[in-house]
Amino acid sequence: MFWDFIVLSMASFVCSIQLCLYRNFSVFFLKKGLQTPVSVLPCETVKVVWPMGAETIFFYVQGKKDKKGLFACALFGAKLPAYRETAQKRGYIMKMIYQVEDRPKFGAMVMFAIQQLLAIMAATLVVPMIVGNGMSSAAALFGAGVGTLVYILFTRKKSPVFLGSSFAFIEPMAAAFAGGVSMSLGYLGLILGAVFAGLVYVGIALLVKFVGVDWLNKLMPVVVIGPTVAIIGLSLAGNAIGDLTSGGVKVDGVSAAEPLVALVCGLVTLTVTMLCSSYGKRTAKLIPFILGILAGYGTALVITIFGNIADADMLKVLDFSAFAALTKDGVSIKTFFEIPDFTFFTAKDGFGELNASYIASIAVAYIPVAFVVFAEHIADHKNISSIIERDLLKEPGLDKTLLGDGIGSMVGALFGGCPNTTYGESVGCVAITRNASIATIISAAAGAILISFLSPFIAFVNSIPPCVMGGVCMALYGFIAVSGLKMIQKVDLNKNKNLFVVSVILIAGIGGLTLTLGKVKITSIAAALILGILTNLILKNAPEEV
Repeated sequence: MFWDFIVLSMASFVCSIQLCLYRNFSVFFLKKGLQTPVSVLPCETVKVVWPMGAETIFFYVQGKKDKKGLFACALFGAKLPAYRETAQKRGYIMKMIYQVEDRPKFGAMVMFAIQQLLAIMAATLVVPMIVGNGMSSAAALFGAGVGTLVYILFTRKKSPVFLGSSFAFIEPMAAAFAGGVSMSLGYLGLILGAVFAGLVYVGIALLVKFVGVDWLNKLMPVVVIGPTVAIIGLSLAGNAIGDLTSGGVKVDGVSAAEPLVALVCGLVTLTVTMLCSSYGKRTAKLIPFILGILAGYGTALVITIFGNIADADMLKVLDFSAFAALTKDGVSIKTFFEIPDFTFFTAKDGFGELNASYIASIAVAYIPVAFVVFAEHIADHKNISSIIERDLLKEPGLDKTLLGDGIGSMVGALFGGCPNTTYGESVGCVAITRNASIATIISAAAGAILISFLSPFIAFVNSIPPCVMGGVCMALYGFIAVSGLKMIQKVDLNKNKNLFVVSVILIAGIGGLTLTLGKVKITSIAAALILGILTNLILKNAPEEV
C-alpha cells in the first residue's frame, strides 16, 4: 500500500507540472522492471490495461481542472484499494476489459467468441443426446445460435448472455415423445411445447410491464422456487446413472460393453471434469466439461481398439458408425458439410395425428416448468447485472429480457427442438474473462450456426458413448440440484410453514408423483410445483413461532 501511494503521488506530481503547460504528456508506471507509457490530453480520462503475468491491472489517468485551470492528474487502479472505492463512486473505473458496447479487434473477438462457444457447447449438445429419439445435436446448436440472436435483438444489444438448450425441459421433451403415436408427432410436440413455454414468458413480460413483479413474488417465493429447481436436477439422477454403465455399441438394443468397463470411462470423464474445474488454469476452468468429455472419449477409444483387436464385445464402447456414414456413398460435399436435421423437417408430418388430448398433455408438461425456468432467468440476469455493473432488469428491462428469452426459445426449438434459456456458463465466462462485449456474443452465435453444418464435428458428437455423457451429467444434474438448494439458504427452515413447503416439493418431486387426468399427464416436476404453491398459500398466514 505504501509503494502504491508513492506511485500515485509521483504520477500526480508529473501530471500536474505537464498539465500546467497545457500540453500532451506521457506517464510511465514502473513496477518489476516494466513500464507502460500513457499519453493523456488535458481533462481527458484514459484507461490503462497493464498485464502482470496471469493478472491484469487497470489504471485510470484523468486530467483535472479547477477554477485556477488545469493542474492535476488523478490515478486510480485495481492495485490501489484506498483509491479504488473513490474512483468507482466517481465512475472512473470499469471492472470489464470490454464493456457491453465495446468491440474488440477482429482477431481478439474471434478468440473470445470461441471461448464463449466452448463454455456453452457441452451443455447445449448434451440435451438432445439425453432425450434421444433421433434428435440432432447439430440442429440444437443451430437453434441455440438463432435463439441467441433473437434474444439480443429484443434486448437491444444490451445483455451479453448466450442462450442454450435448457436442461429443465428434458422431462417434458421425453413426455412429448412418450405421448406421441409416432416420431413425427413427438417432434411436433417439441415445437408446441416450446411455444407454450415461450408464451408463458411473453405473458409474464406483459404483466411485468404493466403491473410489476410483486404478484409473482407472492405466488412463487424463493421457498417454492428453490426446491423445485433442485428436483429438476434430482429427477434426472436416474438417467445419469443409467447412462454411466452403458456403452455406445448396441446388440439387440442392449449395450455390448461390460458395465464395469463403461463405468471406468464415465468416471474418467467425471474425474477430469472435477480436476479441471477445481485445479485448472483459466482456460481449463472455462471448459472443464469439454476436457472431461475428451478424456472419457479417449479412454473409450483406447479400450475399444483393444476390443476390436481381441474381438471382445465386452470392450467395445465406441460406435464408429457415425464416422462410417460420412463416406458411405464415397467422399462428397456431405462428408464435410450437411444441413442439420431440423426439427420442423420431421414435425410437419405430425399434424395429421395431432389431437386435443395430446396438446393438453404437452401444455401441462411444459407450462409449469416454464415458471420454474423463469426464476432461473431472473437469477441469471441479476448475476450478470452485478458483473457488468448495469441493472439489466431496469435497462433494457425485465420485460425485454423475458420477451427475448421466450421468443428465442420458440425460434430455437423450431430448428433444434430444445427450448433455450440463458446460460450460467455464459455468465461465468463473462465474469472470468471480463469481456461483456455484445459483439462477442453475436460472433459466438454466428459461430454456433456455422459449426452446426460441419459433418465431421456432428459425427464426433453422435459417437460419444452414453457412459461418457453419464459422467458429465452426474456433475451437470448435481449443479442444477445444488443451485436450487442455494436459493433457499436464506429461508428460515426453523419455521414450520417453510419446512412444510420445502418438504412437500422435494418428496413429491424425488418420489416421482405424477397425476393423470383423463389423457392428460402431469409430470412430477409440475405436480411438485403445484403442491408447493398450494402449501405455501395455505400456510402463508400462519402465526409466527416463538
